[in-house]
Amino acid sequence: MSEIAHHGATSGVTGSCHELNVGEAGILIDCGLFQGQDEGRGASASDLSIDFPIAHIRALVVTHVHIDHVGRIPYLLAAGFDGPIICSEPSAIMLPEILEDALKIGFTRDRGLIDRVLGLIRSRLVPVPYGQWHSVFAEGDCSLSVRLQRAGHILGSAYVECDARVGDVAERIVFSGDLGAPHAPLLPAPESPERADRLVIESTYGDKDHEDRETRRYRLKSVLEHSLEDGGTVLVPAFSIGRTQELLYEIESLIHESGGKLWGNLEIVVDSPLAAEFTRIYRDLKPYWDAEATELVKQGRHPLSFEQLTVINSHEEHLNAVDYLARSHRPCVVLAGSGMCAGGRIVNYLKAMLGDKRNDVLFVGYQAAGTPGRDILNYGPRGGWVQFDGNRYDIQARIHQVNGYSAHAGQSDLIRFIRGISQGPEEIRIVHGDEGAKQVFKQELENLGYSNVLVPHGS
Repeated sequence: MSEIAHHGATSGVTGSCHELNVGEAGILIDCGLFQGQDEGRGASASDLSIDFPIAHIRALVVTHVHIDHVGRIPYLLAAGFDGPIICSEPSAIMLPEILEDALKIGFTRDRGLIDRVLGLIRSRLVPVPYGQWHSVFAEGDCSLSVRLQRAGHILGSAYVECDARVGDVAERIVFSGDLGAPHAPLLPAPESPERADRLVIESTYGDKDHEDRETRRYRLKSVLEHSLEDGGTVLVPAFSIGRTQELLYEIESLIHESGGKLWGNLEIVVDSPLAAEFTRIYRDLKPYWDAEATELVKQGRHPLSFEQLTVINSHEEHLNAVDYLARSHRPCVVLAGSGMCAGGRIVNYLKAMLGDKRNDVLFVGYQAAGTPGRDILNYGPRGGWVQFDGNRYDIQARIHQVNGYSAHAGQSDLIRFIRGISQGPEEIRIVHGDEGAKQVFKQELENLGYSNVLVPHGS
């Protein structure tokens, strides 16, 4: 029987890294950074070193390119990993881009070293089409093949089916990665695998469901209308991949529906070179869009490139935009990284604008414990404060959260994914969730008759 170990995403929602061993050889599923309170060991290079054996690891399989799933890859290479990096075709395009940004922020500013690391990563990439089996190794009487299926989380995201064989015994193990919510803009919803003897599944929202699409569109529209009425700025702490593109898609549709009335004055700003680059990549990869988005393109619409959209690249332009919007009364929506307000350009906007009640902060993604985003969400509605760089900033702006725009499946979606497996799992492992969410999800699954539900706590 194959063995599973966990090297992350067991104490929270970040640092995903799972190990599957078949005989004497194994693979890793993801190798991500810890964020917020999940950091645990801190964020220095020595603390991020790979602290588990890797000599037997034959390949790394990447489910998607969010930093909490891929951010430790440079450290894995530094530890001596020399195998292939298997991922979907869109992920192969995006992975070097996201890791270049991560290397500049947390690894080194040496351009030559960054280029060498990225060159090494590119040389290891093995893009695999969705739905196609790929042999990873066959050693003695043990073998392992993997197949990627659409996960609907972000462009290129996949869940991983593993066909493990020891002698005449075959086992199908499925790693969910991060699953997307049905009816999300741009991407098709995930479909359940036909078989999973063992399932490792995320539980970010294992304790709750999201609003439906019409409800969240209505709430998004209400927040934007508040900006139009009082000349304020809506600040959206945006994850560069996924949420930014979905929001642009929905905002374009709201502007289109208005026929230009009133909404013609609303400017949309993407203040993140990385988000802008991934928006371009999304546009280039239209074959991976869902039917609804493809139909809009046929009608001549440009949901990720429209007239009122402005992209800010340079740091000087960024500082000018912060200063201008803090003083002006021009209605504007700013999407800027990072998504949990733990760094990036959104911090300067928040410092300048949180104290003005004309402004709004709209959270559309998960806010991990220990991040400034979680503090703003918790204390903002009570007129509290948040700390940046050792200084307190009072929160007068209105605070909103629209969970429907999370790229993660809600509890009902996760259950639907599991129940849709024809040959259902004999073992379910719940990872990638806060402890409360995991326990609620575990109880729900046990109520449905799944008897072997585990909540692992690391290797």
